[in-house]
Amino acid sequence: MSEEKKQSEPTKIIYENEDEIDLLELAKTIWSGKKLIIWTVVIFTIATAVVSLFMTNIYTAQAVLRPAEPTQAGGGKISSLAAQFGGLANLAGIAMPGASSSTELVNLLKSNILKKNIIERYDLLPVLFPDKWDEEKKTWKKKNSGFSLNPLALISKIKPAQPNAPKKEPGVPDTWDGIRELDKKVMINYKLKDDIITISAEFSDPDMAAKIVNYFIITLNDYMSSEAKRIANINKEYLEKQLRETNDNLIQQKIYNLIADKIEITMMAEVKENFAFKVLDPPMAPDMKSKPQRGLMVITAFIMSLFLGVFVVLFREYLKKIKAKSAGGHHAK
Repeated sequence: MSEEKKQSEPTKIIYENEDEIDLLELAKTIWSGKKLIIWTVVIFTIATAVVSLFMTNIYTAQAVLRPAEPTQAGGGKISSLAAQFGGLANLAGIAMPGASSSTELVNLLKSNILKKNIIERYDLLPVLFPDKWDEEKKTWKKKNSGFSLNPLALISKIKPAQPNAPKKEPGVPDTWDGIRELDKKVMINYKLKDDIITISAEFSDPDMAAKIVNYFIITLNDYMSSEAKRIANINKEYLEKQLRETNDNLIQQKIYNLIADKIEITMMAEVKENFAFKVLDPPMAPDMKSKPQRGLMVITAFIMSLFLGVFVVLFREYLKKIKAKSAGGHHAK
């Protein structure tokens, strides 16, 4: 037993020494390639810093909305009428004026129809595509119609256009281009816990960022007000038709009350202020940029380039060992 223990102890020592030698060799390899690591770190860090200086500053403006409560829009009276009149109120489309759900507001803010209205109402295409707009001539910059190596351009010339497809002038953005650009610049977020909606817009001009958010608020309010008036008028016409067809005095009195409530909805929609939602925090032009975060970019580039330099040095040493082993095998043969 004593002889077996003596034989096993040296083996253990040898393994520990081999581990220490491997760590030492790793440290020596990294140290021997310190120049490559330093140059990698310096080049990547300086390049990132220079690129970040040429990046355009982006400013973020935002607004916070909350759906209007039924009591704020005078919905208490109409709600009681709906409960009192039952099926007749449902047929007439009784609803709380301005009492819109958060889901409805979010879907409208994200809808293409609202963005289309904003682009056309405020003429946003030149603002969204300033590189393609000639401010002095107040017209779009036209591209040369000469030969192009772009395969997409060649395919579009060879392939005949669809008969019903809208014709688009080359180089001139249209409403669909504007909608896609707004999708990139405007974010709509909903917090279920607080029941609030946040509209955020990113733009190179802080004033324009605030204006774009305000455009969404105004257009949303106008759209919902007009829809409420349209529905109220349709329901009012239906109630008036029912009034002409009935001779029951009690039902006539109830219909008169419902018609009065439809008129009330129309009047409230005309006012528009806080009709469908309340603006808790209106948009303001930010005084500080939101991105690029140049300091964070430089720090990240420094760390990543450091790891890259170490990896390149170790991989280079690994390739040298493989070549050395293969060369030794050839000599042995």
